[in-house]
Amino acid sequence: MHLLIPYAASQSEGCQHALAGLTLPHLDRLLRQLTLTSTDIGDEHTLVPPHERAMAAALGIGTPGTTPDGLWPWGAWHASQLGQAITAGQHWAVITPCHWAVQTNHITMVHPRALDLQEAESRQLLAAMQPYFQEDGIHLVFDTATRWLACGEVFADLATASPYRVVGARVDDWIPKGDAAKGLRRLQQEMQMLLYTHALTDARSERGLPAINSFWVSGTGALPSTSAPTGATTPTVPNALRDAAIRDDWQAWVNAWHAIDSGECQSLLADVNAGRPVSLTLCGERSAQTFQSDANGAFQRLLRKVMNQISPSPTKNVLSSL
Repeated sequence: MHLLIPYAASQSEGCQHALAGLTLPHLDRLLRQLTLTSTDIGDEHTLVPPHERAMAAALGIGTPGTTPDGLWPWGAWHASQLGQAITAGQHWAVITPCHWAVQTNHITMVHPRALDLQEAESRQLLAAMQPYFQEDGIHLVFDTATRWLACGEVFADLATASPYRVVGARVDDWIPKGDAAKGLRRLQQEMQMLLYTHALTDARSERGLPAINSFWVSGTGALPSTSAPTGATTPTVPNALRDAAIRDDWQAWVNAWHAIDSGECQSLLADVNAGRPVSLTLCGERSAQTFQSDANGAFQRLLRKVMNQISPSPTKNVLSSL
């Protein structure tokens, strides 16, 4: 089993305060028995956050330290999962229909899940926007209500930021730059005008819901020729920490950690104690660390467990380093 935990820690003041009183006994016991096998060191300014890099690495579609920042091909991967015919060198992207909120002197993006966008509404918007994208050589494909996929050469070398970097932040700080992005910025402006007058905007307003007034591009690039490692399994990814952190709800974040510790972490610990191979990846806003079970025999594992009991608790040190 591979347990991958996004937003296990954050550098925000609220999270640091929450960490001070956080007790996670099962995670603590896990870290005492597992071995650190890899570290993905970054910072909070990378376009793609550590948990997306770690998941991409597990699926064989990117390599931390090698794959260029902002060119992790999630669009192509999702397209392949839909059964789309992906040809070599074909460039895809993820398109997120979203709401840009105008603040006093900047624009922020509302979390897509807060929009309550239904599939029928999303398909209606995609149909209205599709001709404009096609004029720019971009083909849109519906995936989920809050995730469309797009194929076009414009995404070949276009570095883009994950929506999880942008939600609640200044959009201008993360919007793609350079000549390759000029066409997309123009397209965004055209879609803002189109969506402003779309009948769905008024219908959502009557229901007290934010308008869909723009879109975000992420997950750009082409799939590598290599596939996932032999025997690799898709990690288990609890997202409650991520969703609470994005909302800056640190009490909910603490509650989510307690639930994960008594749930997924406890299950992983049982696998370790039974001698089954496990992996644990803890991801913050900057970096990620992956730990694995010891491949040595039962006696060596027991000796390691006993020796680690006399060492200081590793949990807070690990989380504070992410």
